[in-house]
Amino acid sequence: MTRISANSILPGRREALTLHTADGLSLVGELASPADRDPVATLICVHPLPTHGGMMDSHLFRKAAWRLPALADLAVLRFNTRGTSSVHGTSEGEFDNADSERFDVASAIEYTEFAELPDVWLLGWSFGTDLVLKYGRDPHVTGIILLSPPLRYTSRAELAAWGEDGRPVVALVPEHDDYLRPEAAAERFQVVPQAEVVGVDGAKHLWVGDAERVLDEVVARVNPQRSPLPVEWDGLMETGDSSAYADRTVAAFSDVEVQGPPQRDARDAD
Repeated sequence: MTRISANSILPGRREALTLHTADGLSLVGELASPADRDPVATLICVHPLPTHGGMMDSHLFRKAAWRLPALADLAVLRFNTRGTSSVHGTSEGEFDNADSERFDVASAIEYTEFAELPDVWLLGWSFGTDLVLKYGRDPHVTGIILLSPPLRYTSRAELAAWGEDGRPVVALVPEHDDYLRPEAAAERFQVVPQAEVVGVDGAKHLWVGDAERVLDEVVARVNPQRSPLPVEWDGLMETGDSSAYADRTVAAFSDVEVQGPPQRDARDAD
């Protein structure tokens, strides 16, 4: 048995893919699946703010793709939203402040439908949670999991729509988040009666040092039979090179102004 480390790559099938949006763009992506069996569920990963370092290779999503096909029988679909670059490549288009990104989310959901991938969950992180909340209420989606939701772009009406919808909504909120902390998150999510707001002690917005906790919380909702996740692996294991991400592993830069809509009280927004 070998302990699973931050850079451990467990067996799986990993296929580069291109998503095609309704407005004519090609997006860079990857689908990771179990090596020798069909997945039991699917995660679509929607990454943090690209103007602040977010990409499909942000550390939580990279680790999900490297580990969860083997550990939890999950398919993990990652992609770069329009104008976003990573070591996998650059998606066409330009960042559009959570507007045209609706087409990006739709193209990822459409891909899982055509590929007949099972039990699709949207997994958003930071900016990605706003995209999930705004554009993720597709009939093909089972539920959503939100990591560090800032609720910067999401209106009260868009939140309330999930309450009316009734599908599972899980929000993992770091105790020391830069934008929205557990107590405030619980208040904002009151319009979603079924929402499960989980405060994570000691954690910060970037989840550095807490990846294992996050992945286990995700698996506990999507495939609870495989939770808790093991910390050791008896079998083939490779080691990934994280040096390529040395300056791209964060999801926000505190000294860089966040672009987006006018800052307003989302509780009062339509």
